[in-house]
Amino acid sequence: MDEENTASVVEQTGENTEVMQQEAEEESKEQLPADMYYKYEDLHSRASITPDSEIPENLLHLSHSFGYDSGRRANLQLLDDRTLIFVAGNLLVLLDVSTKEQRYLRSCSGGGIGSITTHPSKEYFVAAEKGHQPNIIIYEYPSLRLYRILRGGTEQAYSFVDFNRNGSLLASVGSAPDYMLTLWNWRQEEVMLSCKAISQEVYRVSFSPYNPGLLTSSGSGHIKFWKIASTFTGLKLQGLMGHFGKTAATDIEGYVELPDGKVVSGTDWGNLLLWDGNAIKVEICRKEGRSCHAGMVQPFALEDGQLMTFGSDGVVRGWDFEGIDAADSNSDSSRFEMEPMNEMVVGHNVCLSSVVKSSLPDSFIWFAQDSSGAIWKLDLSFTYTTPDPECLFSFHAGAIQSLDVSKKSHLMATTTLDRTVKVFDFLAKRELTTSRFNQGGTALSWAPTLVNQSGGLLVAGFEDGVVRLLELYDPQRLHVVTGRSPKGDAKLRLKQAFKPHNAPVTAVAYERNGDILATGSSDCTVFFFSVGEKYNPIGFIHVPGPVQGLEWSPHSHSENRLLILCQSGHVVEVQSPDPEAQNPTKTFLLPELPSRSFRFRSVKSRIKREEEITRRQSLKEKKKREREERLKESKQPEAGQEEEKEEEEELPPIYIPDPPSPLCCGFYSLPGQFWLSMGGYDSGFLYHCKFSEKQDEDPDHKQDEPFDFLPVHNTDDDPIRSITFSSNRQLLLCGMHSGSIRVYLLQPNDHSLTSMQAYWSLSVHDNQYGHARHIRCSHDDHFVLTAGEDGNIFSFGLLPPEELQKSLQRKRAKVPSPRVGLENEALAQDIEDPAAYSIETAKEKLERDRLHREAELKISRKQKKLTELQREFRQLLNTNQSLPEHVRLKPVELQLDRRFIEQAERVKSQRMMEVRKQLGWEEERCHIALSKLQAWFRDSLQANVVTVVAIRSDHRVSTYRLPTLTEPSTQLRHQGAASRPDRDRDAAPDRRKSRAEPAKDSSEIDVEEVLCPKATRPAGIKLGDRQVERLRKAAEKAEQAKARMEKRKQEWAQLYEEKPDENCEDPLDVQAIREAKESIGDLKLKSAKDFTVPKHLRMNAERKRAELMGLEQNIREKQTEMNRRIVALRDAKVHLVSQLRAQAQQLHKVQQRLAAHLHRAPPALPTILPEETPEKRLRYGRTTLERYRALREQRFKAVHQEEQEGSTHLLELLEKEMEGEQENEEDDQERGEEESSSPSVSSVTREEEEETSVEEGMELSELEEELWREEEIRLLHQQDSLLEQMESLVWQFDAELLLLRHQKLRLDWQLKLADLRQLTLYQELLLLKEFERREDSLQEKLNERINEENSIMSKLEECNEQLEMKQRDIVKLQEREKALMAALQASLGENNKFEEFLTKVFKKKVKRVKKKEQMGTEEEEVDSDEDSDEDDDWEDGDDDDYGSITEEGGAALDDSVCPPGCDPELFENTLQLRERRLDLEELLVEEKKSAEALKKECDTLVKKEKMVKSSWNAVEDDLELVNREKQQKMNELDVVVPLRLHQIEFGNGSLPSDLSSALVLDKMEVNRLQERIKQLKVEKSQQKDLYCQARQQHVRLIHDRKDMAAKIQGLEEQCDDLMMMKYGRLVDLEALQTLSGNRVLEELKQEKLLREAAYAKEIKQWDAKVEEAREALMEVTKCNTERLLSMTNLFDQKKELEHKLNARQKKMGRQFQDYRRRVDQEEIRRLQVLVKTQSHQIEALRREIGLLSRKGGLVLPPGQAPLPPLAPMVTPTDRTHTGRQGPAYPSKLLKAQNSHSKQGAI
Repeated sequence: MDEENTASVVEQTGENTEVMQQEAEEESKEQLPADMYYKYEDLHSRASITPDSEIPENLLHLSHSFGYDSGRRANLQLLDDRTLIFVAGNLLVLLDVSTKEQRYLRSCSGGGIGSITTHPSKEYFVAAEKGHQPNIIIYEYPSLRLYRILRGGTEQAYSFVDFNRNGSLLASVGSAPDYMLTLWNWRQEEVMLSCKAISQEVYRVSFSPYNPGLLTSSGSGHIKFWKIASTFTGLKLQGLMGHFGKTAATDIEGYVELPDGKVVSGTDWGNLLLWDGNAIKVEICRKEGRSCHAGMVQPFALEDGQLMTFGSDGVVRGWDFEGIDAADSNSDSSRFEMEPMNEMVVGHNVCLSSVVKSSLPDSFIWFAQDSSGAIWKLDLSFTYTTPDPECLFSFHAGAIQSLDVSKKSHLMATTTLDRTVKVFDFLAKRELTTSRFNQGGTALSWAPTLVNQSGGLLVAGFEDGVVRLLELYDPQRLHVVTGRSPKGDAKLRLKQAFKPHNAPVTAVAYERNGDILATGSSDCTVFFFSVGEKYNPIGFIHVPGPVQGLEWSPHSHSENRLLILCQSGHVVEVQSPDPEAQNPTKTFLLPELPSRSFRFRSVKSRIKREEEITRRQSLKEKKKREREERLKESKQPEAGQEEEKEEEEELPPIYIPDPPSPLCCGFYSLPGQFWLSMGGYDSGFLYHCKFSEKQDEDPDHKQDEPFDFLPVHNTDDDPIRSITFSSNRQLLLCGMHSGSIRVYLLQPNDHSLTSMQAYWSLSVHDNQYGHARHIRCSHDDHFVLTAGEDGNIFSFGLLPPEELQKSLQRKRAKVPSPRVGLENEALAQDIEDPAAYSIETAKEKLERDRLHREAELKISRKQKKLTELQREFRQLLNTNQSLPEHVRLKPVELQLDRRFIEQAERVKSQRMMEVRKQLGWEEERCHIALSKLQAWFRDSLQANVVTVVAIRSDHRVSTYRLPTLTEPSTQLRHQGAASRPDRDRDAAPDRRKSRAEPAKDSSEIDVEEVLCPKATRPAGIKLGDRQVERLRKAAEKAEQAKARMEKRKQEWAQLYEEKPDENCEDPLDVQAIREAKESIGDLKLKSAKDFTVPKHLRMNAERKRAELMGLEQNIREKQTEMNRRIVALRDAKVHLVSQLRAQAQQLHKVQQRLAAHLHRAPPALPTILPEETPEKRLRYGRTTLERYRALREQRFKAVHQEEQEGSTHLLELLEKEMEGEQENEEDDQERGEEESSSPSVSSVTREEEEETSVEEGMELSELEEELWREEEIRLLHQQDSLLEQMESLVWQFDAELLLLRHQKLRLDWQLKLADLRQLTLYQELLLLKEFERREDSLQEKLNERINEENSIMSKLEECNEQLEMKQRDIVKLQEREKALMAALQASLGENNKFEEFLTKVFKKKVKRVKKKEQMGTEEEEVDSDEDSDEDDDWEDGDDDDYGSITEEGGAALDDSVCPPGCDPELFENTLQLRERRLDLEELLVEEKKSAEALKKECDTLVKKEKMVKSSWNAVEDDLELVNREKQQKMNELDVVVPLRLHQIEFGNGSLPSDLSSALVLDKMEVNRLQERIKQLKVEKSQQKDLYCQARQQHVRLIHDRKDMAAKIQGLEEQCDDLMMMKYGRLVDLEALQTLSGNRVLEELKQEKLLREAAYAKEIKQWDAKVEEAREALMEVTKCNTERLLSMTNLFDQKKELEHKLNARQKKMGRQFQDYRRRVDQEEIRRLQVLVKTQSHQIEALRREIGLLSRKGGLVLPPGQAPLPPLAPMVTPTDRTHTGRQGPAYPSKLLKAQNSHSKQGAI
């Protein structure tokens, strides 16, 4: 689907309308005035200076910009007819074309400038900046005042900006990461619309000049079309992504909008794409498929009816606009070919990337940006007087690879990969000269004055490893000597060129004394040359990595050494080689040159770790001091409080980057010590390093760390790329990775850089890719020059311009004068071949050549010696042969040792294998070439063309030339055509498979589960045999009943399935109607407007392709069959020729025995012609190949220059020789056959000669004459029969050939008609292909609608089925609820006084806790308690519904407790039934909810089905229109039908001249239609009779149905009556029949019996215990009785004693009488209480015994305390103690009772 991006207008919404109006008024008041300006001086970026430093802000003054960022997109704009503007790093450069003066505007952000554009009126220009939240700055021209600032359009940088046609709106697009497209009301600094353009890089965005509401953007692999749409929420930006379709995706740099909304864009491969909507309409190319441009097409322009394209090939072409606008493709390639109207070649090394037109009216002048580093002025009038393109300015293209300044003058030299070396006069601000070479420059250095006194020698290194010495001189001074007048102020002349390296030269450096030149390369080598009039190589060394820089030790160092800096982090120091050393003979490698190496190991992570430790320590100390101060202020010692221990974060880990960080630059500090600036992870510091003492380790495995470091402020992600010093070393200048420059002030002789603190910094080059790789000071320290990778070169003055002019007192730099004799010297030989040998390679090659020559000399000497030995051996052999045999040596004795021969054989076989390996590629090439030739010329045909010629006539018949059957280029997609769904639902397959019975719902509870919940029972109950047998028989009976019922159900289901619907029609009738519709056809003509193509006759490209392939297959089968018959006839002829030859031999034998006058002339024997056996032409053997080689060698020797013609002639000669050899073979074969028969012939001839001699010598007898006549007659008969057979065979063959020829001619006629039919089918196929896309899309939509409807219908049916199931479940649950109520009533019975109470208990609503809540934790219980109020409210509602449960007396009853008088089992049963009722109610609520949800889903599906049906019908109508249009187009095709005149009939009798209105129809078809009319009439009458019979049958069936329904109703009533009589109620007969033996019940019965036996046994045990307890009770009672008797006796004794005592004390006073009386009364009362307690205790024991007999426990009387044990008898002596210890007595009794109760419980 098309991608749509929308963005809302930035609006402000208020609370009400009044507030909105007020805000609108405020906004209108806050609109920016038209004359408002910003102060540029306050906003532009400035140099940043370290605070509190003495560095002035204007330390450097911009002098001039020498570069041009030609690789930046759209980096050229025109302000007026003479002022150009472009971006140079952080500057806007305004360039005067005529005077070449420059004006500069700095960026305001300091982060660079992303894009620029100018207002259509040229009164304003825009600079869209880069950086964090950059702004868009709008300047007024020509005042250059800052007019507007647009804020908040993107995050990092702007990539393009553009005005609309009237200049009221500005469009901007950002770069990564947001790619935000923004439309601005720039005069009010407001954002109108904003949205994300895409997630890829966007190159350009622009308004359509013809429709202000349309925009276009393009970029990496995309183009997008935007529209400003008005919606109810405001304006929106809607974007459509362009779809490339079959065209390969490409980056689009340029495009142009056409007036009708189309867009033309470029491609990577140079063609044009015409976009219509968001799709490619056509791809435009030149004739014969050539591309419009050789490379990318970037800018476009639409001027004066022609579309001008500017290509990266440096060509401007003008195309016919109308032709492009109306371009369309009629082929599958989607290409449109056309040629340009005009063409202008700007240059061969030109790459036009941006153009702007002159602002003058009616001007044809354009200014073009050349990515190769130039600005061109083009006149595109395309007339005969058009001037040639003019190059206004030329610059370096790409990154500046090297820069250096002269040591004597204000000259600067630069080089880049654009293959040029330029020299600038930065005092006069102009370029002096340019030299171009074959390869790009990579390194450059100006020779010191010690080497060249005039200061005019440059050393330049190039990417092919060549180093060139260039002399700079003033050619005007050369005029004094030679008298010539050269042009230019300076010139570079090649002095010497040499190639020390095989990779780019990265550094060159002169030794401090000027005696040695060192060159470094990325091939990890450093080469040394001795300096002189001619530079001679000394030698080279290998270093561990690619060379980054070279620096010789200064004069302050005692030793002369070279510091080699490698990109990989290695540093190597080598001793200066001796220039006077002897030139080595084999190699220039200097292995013994003393050296030291250093490999940098990262220490940044350790530095950061130590800084973090220090920071934390200082923070701890600070907190400690603060805490101590707080303690002093509070004056309260907190000794008891412990210090809080803070959890410290983990320290930063030690990290070593892998791969290591790259080395950027470095320089010497002290002997053996140096500073390094690293990139990558290790940036942010300057590292002070020195060489270690241990130099024995491998440099690749060394790990050296710097001994000191210096942090550089704000350089963690911005390393120092280049460093230079002023001549007095008081200024340290740094070129940064971000394109800025820094200047540090240093103290004199500060080698450790301790004073490197304060700095001055300014953003100069582009902050993203303008890395400042080179920075230099002029020889007098008045200028600073920088060069970056953005192609810009800037010069700065260290003094203000006025002071600078005063101090210099000159305006031009001095160019060195030419040296004496320069004009007479010849030009030095340059190295132009990039593959030329380097110095070392040439040296090695010379050594190899020398060794090769020595080896050849050695081989020649060996061969000469071998030749002499062979000559001597031959002489010995001759001498040996001349000796007598007995002294002659045998050959075996002359042979060498067998081992020598085996060794020679091994060597020979090894060399043969080597030769085979060497020739293997050639052999494989020849084999492949032969197979290709055979595949092209022989295998491409199924068989050779065989021509069979008649024997007696010239008739001939040839086979068809059939190509080899290959795979079809386009396979049929049968599955696509076969899988298209039809709207006919009856013919469509079932929407879903037959479903099995729905599984039982997990929430459904069976009736048995609800009414009779399963009880847990122990496992392992074993039933008896009789019980098991009874269960088995019951189960078998139930299974048989189930099977019968299941069978009956299936029969009923089948019967109901066969039952037709009320609106159903007879399938036979439906089939007959369908066949009638198909057979009757649509008799309207196909050309009629209302003709509808039937679905089964609709044709598409696939079916037509299948029809076409079927026709081709049929044609091929016919041709193959004819070829087979012709080849068979050819084989018959071959057999016939051999047969005729055999018969001719027999005839010859017969005629030899006949007299000469009886001979008949035999027929001419036929021969097999070469065209009859073409397969023999390609047969060849080794002899043929040898002969071809011989002929070829002869031909080459004769005519070497006519190789082509000679080869053809050779083939012809070879064919003739092969034919001659074939004839000779046939003659030889015939001779062999004759020779084979020659013995018999010779014998016959001898006999004949003998006979003739006998006849001549003597006369024959009559018998002999008779025998001779018989023999003659027999021979004549044989002769005649042989001749007749030969003649008949020949005529028979000719007749077969003639018949086959006639059949082939008829087949040719049929094939020609088939070709015409094939042509028609192919035209129809092409036509159908045009409609295929539309038809496929519509068919796909129709299929989607059909599938969607099928899915909806299936979902709807499923939903309805589920709804029916839910309703059935609800009915079942309601029935179960009624069954529960009935079960309650049955359990209550009649006249139950607790019926009302139990009914209320059953119906009471109880809020039940879910299972999850029951299993919750205590926290959940606490949470549930918070809802207690809600529970109380709910229970109050229940009380209101059901009332309070009270007794008859009105007191409230608790429903959780069984009331007195009620049966507890009945109460428990009621509670269980209530729980089951609650379960059913919960299930019923859930089922109703799910049923309601299903109803809603059904309603939604029904609505959706209606919508799908409507869209379905609309798509079908569209498809029908397409089919009708397709049929009309197919009707317009011409079809060839050959007719004879007698086949043409006309209704009016006379045949008109114009048959265009006639209808071609087969006569048989007309007769068939007429016969069909008669058949239809008969069928019509038959259908009427059938209708009457069907109506009568229908009435009869209705009466029968009513009678059957009444009979069924009577039978049902009879069945119900019988059921009531037998069972007393209606029962389910099926459930009754399926009742089987319940194993669970039987097991429960068995368990009951077992438990009863166990309980009886336990009762016996308890009875025994009871008897024991009774006996114990009797013993206790007996003991108690005895104690009572003894106590009674004691009482009696007491009384007697008291009586006696009283008698004795009568005399005593009366004061003690009252006391004794009181003591006696108390004792009596105590004894009475004791007797009562004992009686109660006895009663309790009796009751306990009764309870124990019933398995009860100890039960005390209500309100009775535990009985104390029997107290011992109180003796008189203890009476006083008892009285004193009375209060403790009850406690002792309680303890005793408790102990007794415990014993009873045990």
